[in-house]
This record gives sequence, structure tokens and C-alpha cells, in this order.
Amino acid sequence: MRALLAALLVATPLVAAAQRLPIFDAHLHYSHDAWDQVPVAQAIAIMRNAGIKRALISSAGDEGQQRLYAAAPDLVIPELRPYRSRSDVGTWTRDGSVIPYLEQKLAQYRYVSIGEFHLYGADADSPVPRQMVELARKHGLWLHAHSDSDAIERLFAQWREARILWAHAGFDRPQNIAEMLRKHRNLWCDLAFRTDHAARGKIDQEWRKLFLEFPERFMVGTDSYTPERWHYIGEHAEWSRSWLADLPREVAERIAWKNGEELFGSLLPRRD
Repeated sequence: MRALLAALLVATPLVAAAQRLPIFDAHLHYSHDAWDQVPVAQAIAIMRNAGIKRALISSAGDEGQQRLYAAAPDLVIPELRPYRSRSDVGTWTRDGSVIPYLEQKLAQYRYVSIGEFHLYGADADSPVPRQMVELARKHGLWLHAHSDSDAIERLFAQWREARILWAHAGFDRPQNIAEMLRKHRNLWCDLAFRTDHAARGKIDQEWRKLFLEFPERFMVGTDSYTPERWHYIGEHAEWSRSWLADLPREVAERIAWKNGEELFGSLLPRRD
């Protein structure tokens, strides 16, 4: 009996580890203000310890995710932001120098997406965002848009076949998100920095309907928009696993990692 109990005690954590969902984190940043506080080796260790399978990572200035990609190309999938520093967030749509910057980076490195960028309403039809969309079209890149639904509509009007990852699901209500997903087959959502869909391991009923109707259109994300958020990645991954467990396993796996891996995992050569 003692031998059996001992075997069970050893086996239980092994079973739990085997059932631990990998996470594809679809929304991370590693900008210039994070490098000193969270060095490359530490950032990679944080992601691996959290059970992150792959991660979409961008940075203001672009250097951050390039450092991470060079150190862990099996883990990091680079995105290109139109920001050279944080101050560009509010001005980039009116700054013509953004386009040469993007062109320079696209000639220098490979990316899967342009973003995450902040863009709202009629600003999406301004010259600089329009030129950015043309660059994405030319290079076959996704658009990772922190936008309201109006801007999303305008982006699709410019490029009908665009593939858009809607950051934070637009911070919109589940009913409105459902309408957008029904309307646009090339629209996906990340759930970064949202907690309204689940509490104490249980999913809100309106969100449950949404996840069950569109299991292939959602991904999780942490959003390390400040350096301190890097230390939240592990906690966020465990929180995500807790509410994903309230879904059918197949749906949970799709949202946790399969959608991200299928959509982005093969877009860059993977060097293990």
C-alpha cells in the first residue's frame, strides 16, 4: 500500500504536467525600456518556464524582438511596429517618416506582421496608414491592429484580403465581436489585457457562446506593454489555463496554442 501511495504521489505531478496546455502568446512587446530590466536570457527563461510554445513579439525601435529572435528563433516570431519609440504611438499616423522606416526594416529582416499599431476610426484612411497597408500587401504580412471596429472596417475596405489580428478583440462587447467575425472571414482576435471573459476559472456565458461559435478565431496574449508586465507572463499563462479548462478540450487547445501555431508558426523558417 505504501508503495502504491508513493507511486501515485510521483505520478500525479507527471500527469498534471502532461495535461498542461502549451500557450501561444499572441501579444508581447520587448521595447527599449525593457532590455535592462529584463535581459534577453531572463526574458526567454520567463517564457519557457511559463510553458509558452511560441510568441508574437514586437518592440518600439524593433531591436528588442530581434535580440530575442536571434537568441531563441524556435520561440520568437517577430512583428514590426511602426514605432521607433513610445512617443510615436500618438503621432505615427501623421508622420511620413514612418514609411521609410518600415521599408528599411522590411528590407533588413523578416516578419510575419506589421503591428501592433494603434489606429482608430477615420485615421485609418489617412495617407500614412494607407501606405502601411500597401506595404503589408506587398510583403504578404498580417496587420495586428489595436483599433475600434470602424478602423477595422476601413482596413478591410482598403485591402479586402487582409489578414487582421484584432488586438484585445477591440475591447468590444462579445455581441459586437461576433458580428465582426461573421462579417470578416479574415479577422482573428487576441484576448490580451482582457479579464471580462472569465472569473475564478469560469467563462462568462456570452463569451462562451462566442468561443464555441468561433473556436478557430481567438488567441491569448499577455501584452507586456511595460517592462514590469514581463514578470506577469507566467501568472497570466496559468490564469489562461484555468479558464480554458472550462471549455471543451478541443476548443481550449485551439485558443491556447493551435490557432496561433497554425496561422503564424510556419510563416518564418523555424530554427530549433
